[in-house]
Amino acid sequence: MAHPSQLGFQDAASPVMEELLHFHDHALMIVFLISTLVLYIIMAMVTTKLTNKNIIDSQEIEIIWTILPAVILILIALPSLRILYLMDEINDPHLTIKAVGHQWYWSYEYTDYEDLGFDSYMIPTQDLSPGHFRLLETDHRMVVPAESPIRMLISAEDVLHSWAVPALGVKLDAIPGRLNQTAFITSRPGVFYGQCSEICGANHSFMPIVVEAVPLEHFENWSSLMLKDA
Repeated sequence: MAHPSQLGFQDAASPVMEELLHFHDHALMIVFLISTLVLYIIMAMVTTKLTNKNIIDSQEIEIIWTILPAVILILIALPSLRILYLMDEINDPHLTIKAVGHQWYWSYEYTDYEDLGFDSYMIPTQDLSPGHFRLLETDHRMVVPAESPIRMLISAEDVLHSWAVPALGVKLDAIPGRLNQTAFITSRPGVFYGQCSEICGANHSFMPIVVEAVPLEHFENWSSLMLKDA
């Protein structure tokens, strides 16, 4: 999860997020090179009185500064489109979970099970256990099996919400009357935190998301206990 004074992204916990981090570094390097070149040209023009007659009117330079930006845009667009299609791929998910946003909590339904669902509320500060994070911990975590493709169906009951978990590279709007779909695979067991990312009212800041990825055997034990309690 994020920590104070952090400048970069959270550590990737899914293959898609790893691709997004690589694309971010790729695009940032291009921006850095362009900025350096432009700054150098500006400083050269300001500090020197010399003029080269070959750059006052030159067809070759005009061709270069027309073609070069197009090439740069292609170098940015192609990997971006690749990641967009990767994020839309949902092949044979092992588990489907429906997340519904409410004011101001999330409810989860494990649609592959007959009666497995629960509401997830933020734990108030005064009730937190040692080691829990303020404003991020919930009374019921969304538990998923690690290294398995998970399909998320996301909707809302009242107003616009957004289901976002940065470490997994997932962010999708929850819209009343509409069912949006996305997928993710957790690369390792762990606990990953997120929050509603669409302003949804007075308590918008108090509807966190906690995804706990566990080995498949532990997930089966957890689901069995939840079904017995239901």
